[in-house]
Amino acid sequence: MADATILHADLDAFYASVEQLLDPALRGRPIAVGGGVVLAASYEAKAFGVRGGMPGRKARELCPQLQFVGGHFKEYQRLGDAAIAILGDYTPLVERISIDEAFADVAGTAHLFGPPAAIAQAIRRRVREEVGLPISIGVARTKHLAKIGSQVAKPDGLVVIDPALETAFLQDLPVGLMWGVGPVTSAKLAEAGIRTIGQLADMPGQSLERLVGQAAGQKLAALAWNRDPRVIETHRRARSAGAQSALGRKPFEERVFGPTLRLLADRIGSRLRDKSLSGRTVTVRVRFADLRAVTRAVTLPVPVAATAILAEVAEDLTRSVRRDFPQERFISLLAISVSHLAVVDGMQLEFGLGLADEIRRPGTRRGAARWQADLAMDAVRGRFGWEAIGYGSVVLEAPRAVPNAFRELAEKEL
Repeated sequence: MADATILHADLDAFYASVEQLLDPALRGRPIAVGGGVVLAASYEAKAFGVRGGMPGRKARELCPQLQFVGGHFKEYQRLGDAAIAILGDYTPLVERISIDEAFADVAGTAHLFGPPAAIAQAIRRRVREEVGLPISIGVARTKHLAKIGSQVAKPDGLVVIDPALETAFLQDLPVGLMWGVGPVTSAKLAEAGIRTIGQLADMPGQSLERLVGQAAGQKLAALAWNRDPRVIETHRRARSAGAQSALGRKPFEERVFGPTLRLLADRIGSRLRDKSLSGRTVTVRVRFADLRAVTRAVTLPVPVAATAILAEVAEDLTRSVRRDFPQERFISLLAISVSHLAVVDGMQLEFGLGLADEIRRPGTRRGAARWQADLAMDAVRGRFGWEAIGYGSVVLEAPRAVPNAFRELAEKEL
């Protein structure tokens, strides 16, 4: 059996911890980053039930002494980079998965720095001393188990999982700690009496697949037994680009989802164009008020990255969800992702044939005009910042409860 050499390092309550670092008067107090919506909460606020994505009014009801603070987004990026860079001092095999967490494999550097547990302790000490932030680390034989270990270690702790005791370690932990198990899946499992990872591991495979689907069932069954063959990927090629917006509880109406989808398309399109990428498959995810979610997708004849095209396709998909679920009156989240990505260095022009989808084909006269508008806007934003220019329907109508700077930090980079 392999040794436990994979580390998962996760900065604790990162955004709130940065604010408490920048202003020592906030330390030990319940704080939340944001205003109308909680972007992040300190552990002191979480003790009252305050969570990210929660409306500010509800957060204040749960914690009357809660103090809201504005976000220092450049500091988030700077301090996150500094903390993750420390992992690189101990191994070249570092896979960063967000601004505040990363995997590292130290199997090949033990002869230089000592056993994995000692390396993890050194990383935690240096992040505290050099960056000023708390960080929790899980050490295990697989990526999935290391990530669970870091969650168990929080706040500001270290958990090393002996390969001989993996099953015992997982047995009584809640299924919600598993990678990929969100509120909807947790609720389905709870209805079947499955609340711990041990109970999930003992569940017959066919029964689990009937409950959550074949692909998800097979994946969860393997992870429950810590069968995870994934290795550290230091240079991952982007498979998709996505963005989402938590809405709280809003009417499932065009006046709500239209501006929100246009804002999401604007963010995704600009990121794709910055990397000279386009995608053929557009997927929309709609989450209802009860946290059930529905996805719809379409694969286009040619790859696209134009904001207006992405927005229109996403709106059509969302309308189809509304037609299929007329009883759903409220939504709580909207998301768009673009996959089947390809590098597009130039544009293949097309003759206008009067086809119904001509405006959504990048190479037609109308499609090319949209592309040129996007490129002009990208150039202005590159020089003067994101807020300098935008589509009127996005600037005037889209909700701005979450600053774009925060969204950019939270969303996966291409």
